[in-house]
Amino acid sequence: MNILDKYILKEFTKIFTLILVSLIALYLIADFFERIRMFLSNHATLGQMVSYSFLSIPMILSQMIPIAVLLGALLSFGILSKNCEITAMKANGVSLYRISLPVIILSFVICVAAFLLSEFITPYTNQKVKYIKLVEIQKRENLGSFKQNQIWYRGENGIYNFSMFDPRTNTLKGISINLFDREMNLYEKIDAKEASWEDGRWVFRNLLITTFPEGEFPSLEKISSRIMDLHERPSDFTAVQKDTEEMGFVELNRFINKTRSEGYDTTRYRTDMHGKISFPLVSVILAILGISFSLRSERSGGVAKGIGTGIIIGFSYWIIFAFAISLGRAGTIPPVVAAWAANLILGLAALIMFIRVKT
Repeated sequence: MNILDKYILKEFTKIFTLILVSLIALYLIADFFERIRMFLSNHATLGQMVSYSFLSIPMILSQMIPIAVLLGALLSFGILSKNCEITAMKANGVSLYRISLPVIILSFVICVAAFLLSEFITPYTNQKVKYIKLVEIQKRENLGSFKQNQIWYRGENGIYNFSMFDPRTNTLKGISINLFDREMNLYEKIDAKEASWEDGRWVFRNLLITTFPEGEFPSLEKISSRIMDLHERPSDFTAVQKDTEEMGFVELNRFINKTRSEGYDTTRYRTDMHGKISFPLVSVILAILGISFSLRSERSGGVAKGIGTGIIIGFSYWIIFAFAISLGRAGTIPPVVAAWAANLILGLAALIMFIRVKT
């Protein structure tokens, strides 16, 4: 690494860090005021509020890194252009592509770091944030756990085991309920394919009910549907079921394989799994895009115009990405296409601009 590379990286890193810290601070402030009513109404302590905000930082960081990379590239190269330093570098035989190389390499390193953050740190902190909100602040009783990609829950009359719970549709899948009497003797076992919360009650479908009469052989009964009188509501299972933000890529992949082997639809989860790779990778694309706009503005003199246009295109990524992900979760388009569509569109635009930046 020569002196020029170090100088460019220093300018980029300085601006990138400042922007990233500012974005995190703004996000925390906005999020705090959005949730202050929830904190006050549940009499949350100062420690709980501080823990909630502090443990939210990894999630905020993973979301803000791409926009910080974009703005860092735009501003750092924009300042270099404004101060005629880009012109001086070209006059000494350094091409625009070579000038851009250090920031592109660093953005790739940032991309890898963002993926590792979302794989090993963010899932754990998101689980803790959820626990603090639902159990410690809102005082919901936590009677279950998520182990071996299944939900285990201690109900009022027995032990429940579910393959998955979808909080969006309030639906349980892969149900097994073991009911015990006061002496902890198993008297009934209920297996069902699924159950949905309808009009304030649980409707079970495709049931197999096994009863264990004392001193007699067990009896089996198949039923297409039945309303079951369970005391638990959907909100009781929310604190137990892991969402995709609480699982890393590897754990989510294991969960998908298990759920698919049991015959359940995993379209939503497969879309989010592919998104865990595509979203961090956009940092490289946005860095190239930011550099291209800044270098083009060198000749036109419109640094502010280039930055504004770049920011608009950058935020357009989030709109396209969110829209494509929603289509993928709904099954309208394949999960892989949904997760990578925004990257392919923006990446193609960035590559064309970068190639044409000398012309």
